[in-house]
Amino acid sequence: MGTYYFDKFAMRIAAKARALSKRRPSNDVPITVRPTGVDVAIANAIARNAEPAPEAIARALTWGADEKVLLALTAVGWLASRGRGEPLRRAGNHALLVTMMASLMPHVLKSVFNQTRPDRVTVLGHVHGVSFSGKREDAFPSGHALHMGALASAAGTLPRRSRIAIRALAIGLSLTRVAVLAHWMSDVVVGFAMGAALERLLRPWTGYPLEASKEVDHTNIESTGLGAPFAKLWQKTK
Repeated sequence: MGTYYFDKFAMRIAAKARALSKRRPSNDVPITVRPTGVDVAIANAIARNAEPAPEAIARALTWGADEKVLLALTAVGWLASRGRGEPLRRAGNHALLVTMMASLMPHVLKSVFNQTRPDRVTVLGHVHGVSFSGKREDAFPSGHALHMGALASAAGTLPRRSRIAIRALAIGLSLTRVAVLAHWMSDVVVGFAMGAALERLLRPWTGYPLEASKEVDHTNIESTGLGAPFAKLWQKTK
């Protein structure tokens, strides 16, 4: 009787395995990304020195870069910018488009790349208060860092003090993903760079910032030679 039930169980497992293999063809296997030696050294150091209280604080702070929170905030900001001046409307459009694209991009990339999160390969870290984050193979790239890279890039149009403060905040929130072992350091660095590049690429679509768009228009008019009077008028109104 025992042998019969064992065989029946084995057949059920084999059937499930065949079904899974049919759903995911062998030529559709994601690309595996492995952590670097520096990534492993940083993760090991965090796992050895982690403590429950700092880990809880870092996990709370990391919500500041979560896509759901940022989408909600930018949606509210976009609604608030309606009926305002053109600079605010363009900034609202830009923020909403960048946030939507930055939310979509990591999901697409994570369907192509597989990388095991560092919190799945540590025992010592969990003893010291590290908890699990997201799906096991979704380490690369960091979606939180991608959002923060876009924010840091967009802050380049702000006054110096505001720019420095926002960029420091963006870097700090990105590093919380390393602190909670949700990502390897390289995942955060690559995600941050992708976010900055994405924000810059979307500027021509949204016309952000307004001042830069006007400078481009002025340059184009003056270069034609046909709009010299308009160029002089522009200089007077600046």
